[in-house]
Amino acid sequence: MTHPKLLVLDDDPTGSQTVHGCLLLLRWDVDTLRLALADESPLLFILGNTRARTPAEAAQITQEICRNLRQVVGDDLLKNHLIISRSDSTLRGHYPLEIEVMNRELGEFDAHLLIPAFIEGGRITRDSVHYLLVQGTPVPVDQTEFAKDSVFGYRSAYLPAYVEEKTGGKIPSQEVVRFTLDKIRSGCDELLLSLHNNACGVVDAVTQEDLNLFAQALYRAHAQGKRFLLRSAAGIISALAQLPPQPVAPELMSNYVQGSLPGVVIVGSHVQLSTRQVRHLLQQENVRGIELAITQLLQGKTPLEVVQMAVELITSTLNQGLIPVLYTPREELQFPDTQTRLDFGRQVAQVTSLLVHHLPSEIGFLVSKGGITSNEILSHGLDLTAVRLLGQIAPGINVIRTPKDHPQFPNLPVVIVPGNVGNEAILTTIVQRLDPRQA
Repeated sequence: MTHPKLLVLDDDPTGSQTVHGCLLLLRWDVDTLRLALADESPLLFILGNTRARTPAEAAQITQEICRNLRQVVGDDLLKNHLIISRSDSTLRGHYPLEIEVMNRELGEFDAHLLIPAFIEGGRITRDSVHYLLVQGTPVPVDQTEFAKDSVFGYRSAYLPAYVEEKTGGKIPSQEVVRFTLDKIRSGCDELLLSLHNNACGVVDAVTQEDLNLFAQALYRAHAQGKRFLLRSAAGIISALAQLPPQPVAPELMSNYVQGSLPGVVIVGSHVQLSTRQVRHLLQQENVRGIELAITQLLQGKTPLEVVQMAVELITSTLNQGLIPVLYTPREELQFPDTQTRLDFGRQVAQVTSLLVHHLPSEIGFLVSKGGITSNEILSHGLDLTAVRLLGQIAPGINVIRTPKDHPQFPNLPVVIVPGNVGNEAILTTIVQRLDPRQA
């Protein structure tokens, strides 16, 4: 069976965290899409970064991507491709907005399926309840900090209730089709084939094999003419892609580092796990912590002034052979409304991109912590149009490399670390795997 090519519209840069060898697009104009769609990889990621945008902006970006895809591919888009709206494994994002735009622009899906399980990241779904594994114990995600997100918060980890809440009752909980473990493991082809008229389904998975079984059922239904739109975490993507092992093992990623130069770590994510990871890294002898004074933006400082305050410390740290770890304040700032928070976020994004522009060109690697931070670094700090994914340096954590003709950082390995992935020592592990001096 010839499988359709996977087109993944990703709402931040971390969703390719279970695959390798594919292109990640940071622009989606017609010419860029035409070249990328000709690539031999069975999947393509388009990084819209919509989770960092207002609903109106997210809708506009999603619409633009869809319309450009239709212009390039034509009427056979859904016949020859499987569309995936990749979002957060802890249920944060513009749902159902992005699904509604895709359904309107790409048209006539039989169903959209929520598949948030991400086994490598400790996210599982059982009996339609989505869990986060905390020290091995499954905790319903509505009892975690992610459910209290000031922009994308929610009340229930029971996915049908989540759908009803987020759709404002347009899709009642009892109308959501549940793909439970027993149905997936005994064969769910008939249930998939019964879906029509943009039905909504939610999918269980507690092992990668569950996702593999469901992926094969999806392909069989697609071959019979069914058209599904997936709203998923990264887990189902690797199940669908069926890639061979990555060419360089995670432990050997220092092979991509040129010379023995120290690298730079930039941390934007403020979730509790990120804070613990930063603290662990700062205990190491070969690093130096530098807090970015972004709170001074609220006192009238410009993004450039904030960056200039950090540049001298960065340079002296690198000259000492140490790794500068730049991080935003660890407490989450409070704002009177969503728009004010997003406006401040844009200023912080400017700080991030300007910071990359002002880094010395003689660095060995760059580590970016946080999805929004990573998008800003790739899109504006490094001014990249597209990159190829090398693979993972640790489960769920990507490594890309800049082009050899990059004007500032040729062939620079860049690690993209999601805010909510890894154990407390993961940043330390990454630095040790990239820094040849640690060998």
